[in-house]
Amino acid sequence: MPSIDRVLVVGATGRTGQHVVAAATARGLTAVALARSASHARKTLPPDTEIAVGDLTAPDTLTAAVQDIDAVIFVHGSDDDARPESFERIDYGGVSNVLRALGERRPRIVLQTTIFVTRRSHSFNDGGHALDWKRRSERLVRLSGAPYTIVRPGWLDAGEGGAQLRIEQGDTGEDGVSREALGGLLVEALLDDAAVGKTFEVFSGPGRATKDFTALFAKAQPDASGALDAVKDAANLPLDAEPAHVRDDLAHLRTH
Repeated sequence: MPSIDRVLVVGATGRTGQHVVAAATARGLTAVALARSASHARKTLPPDTEIAVGDLTAPDTLTAAVQDIDAVIFVHGSDDDARPESFERIDYGGVSNVLRALGERRPRIVLQTTIFVTRRSHSFNDGGHALDWKRRSERLVRLSGAPYTIVRPGWLDAGEGGAQLRIEQGDTGEDGVSREALGGLLVEALLDDAAVGKTFEVFSGPGRATKDFTALFAKAQPDASGALDAVKDAANLPLDAEPAHVRDDLAHLRTH
């Protein structure tokens, strides 16, 4: 894989994103924080953090932001339950717009979504279908042609806490994960080839902090080449029933 230096962090000013920026910097990477407002980002992030101004919902603003980057870590997401359409515009649309802004380039990608993303009957999927839109964003990344890792974290900063990580597949688990430990894992997934082409859930608990990430990632099975969904996922989001623009987005990626 090509060497990685400049990493665009989408969602850098969020609580998990701040840990990603810190972990990337600790690993000697240049974290480039995507933010709508540079002044707001300056209040949240370390003073030496590089900031790229751009709006995930405005594709034209992303072209400059993605220039000269070697990788992207997505830790963005909408929590605006009062505007259900925001899950489509931000969780899905943000990924779609960044991929389009990249043009023909396909840098390494780490995408954070969530556990329960395949549980369509869960209450989290009421209203704006947040889970469905996160799952659709995963499909974009799998078909993008980029070397990728998709991470589905457990409940953020919930449960017993701790930095000993474990991964599962099949979207059947339910537990918490430390945001700090998660931020470190997302950066390690970017740097470790054992994580490429894999989708997994991650949880954390008491015990010695995970240090051997290659061994951790090796426990996950890779996704099937060209598959829409992750290995072991329930086949409950049929493509022929998807919105027309979603099918068009996937077809565009397949032809490019």
